[in-house]
Order: sequence, then C-alpha cells, then structure tokens
Amino acid sequence: MLFDSLPRPSVRVAPGVGHVPGWVGVDKQKALVEEMRGIAREYAATPMAMVRPRLKSGGQMSVFQLHLGRYWHYPSYRYVDNMEGTRVPPVPESLRQIAPGALHAAAEVAPELEPWVETFVPEMALVNYYPPGSAMGMHVDDSEESPAPVISLSIGDEALFRMGHTEARTRPWDDFTLCSGDLVVFGGPKRFAYHGVVRVNDGTLPQGCGLTGGRINITIRQVSARALG
Repeated sequence: MLFDSLPRPSVRVAPGVGHVPGWVGVDKQKALVEEMRGIAREYAATPMAMVRPRLKSGGQMSVFQLHLGRYWHYPSYRYVDNMEGTRVPPVPESLRQIAPGALHAAAEVAPELEPWVETFVPEMALVNYYPPGSAMGMHVDDSEESPAPVISLSIGDEALFRMGHTEARTRPWDDFTLCSGDLVVFGGPKRFAYHGVVRVNDGTLPQGCGLTGGRINITIRQVSARALG
C-alpha cells in the first residue's frame, strides 16, 4: 500500500493500553496462521471445532472462534476444560513464548502493564477469524478470574479497533487501526473496558502473512486469579 513505509511508533493509547505496530514479523505471522489452521483442522469434527458461536441471547457471531487451553461455553457463560468428552486443545508453546515479550514491549509505552511482565501465565488463547465484512460489537472481557492484561495479536486485513471505557458502550472512546503484525495489550484501568472491532478493511493484508483474505486475532489470557502455570 502507498503509505506502508511510513513509521508507526508504539503508543500508549490510554492508561493501561499499549499499541506496538508491526511487532510480529511476516514470517512469524505466516507460521502462526499455519499452526492455528492445523489445530482447527485437527479438531474440525469435534465439539472443539472452529465455528461461529451462538450467544446466550440466541444470536450468532460473525466471527469464527477456536479455543485453546480453556473453552468459553456461551450457554452456561463459563470456562470449561472439555466439551462432550473432548478436551480443549492446549495453548501452543509458540503462544506461551510470545506472551512475556509482548507484555514487555507494551509495558514500555504503557507502564501500567509492568506488574504483569514477570507474573503473567498464558492459560488460554482465543483465535478469532474475521471473514471479509465482519465486525465485533462493543463488549467487556470479564469472564476471567484474573485481572491480568489481555494480549492481542492481529494478522491479515486491517481493522478499526475501538477502545472505550468501563461504564458503558458509549463515548468517549479511542479508535485506531490495527495492521497485520500489530500488538495490543490492555490491562490496568482498561482491563474491563468495552472494546470492539468496528470494521475490517478488505484487501489490506500483506503478502506472505498466511491469509488470502480476512483477519485473525489471537488473544492470550490468564484465567485464574492465582494461575498454577
């Protein structure tokens, strides 16, 4: 794209929110996509299949989700470690290794994240695939017992991300673009803030990232208040 060569510095979007553009290189992006694709194929015919979840309200999400480490059971609104006798696939070592460096990089611009750099335990990862034209409404990630930050990696098409506040889905909010390879970590005063993806900009993914369309978002989380590792 025309402005791809322009520098995008790391920024503290808000207290507790660090955005590090281009943190994951294209080769690593491709490797992660291929690894997640392999897991999705392995579990395609099981209750752990990567599908568009049905919400407790009865609606259906526009994104496809793959759960690693723990499975979020929407009907009962809780985390489980198996579904109908099939255990949730573990968090891959590749994502476990990413977590400390991601937190360190984000904490350099958002110091509110610093307390978690040495203590964060990656117990769960959620892989969201956004097909062209999809989005995700404003919501709060409040299902975890732990207040540890959420680590978020973007691969594929650009997305307009919206970070709001903790009281409601209304303004004020911060909108910023997430490109392929970008890292966002949110925690501290923004850990339980409303956030969402306003839109995905089709046709903006870089060559060689492992996708031909759409966007993958990988979030890494600590679930337990006192994780056992």
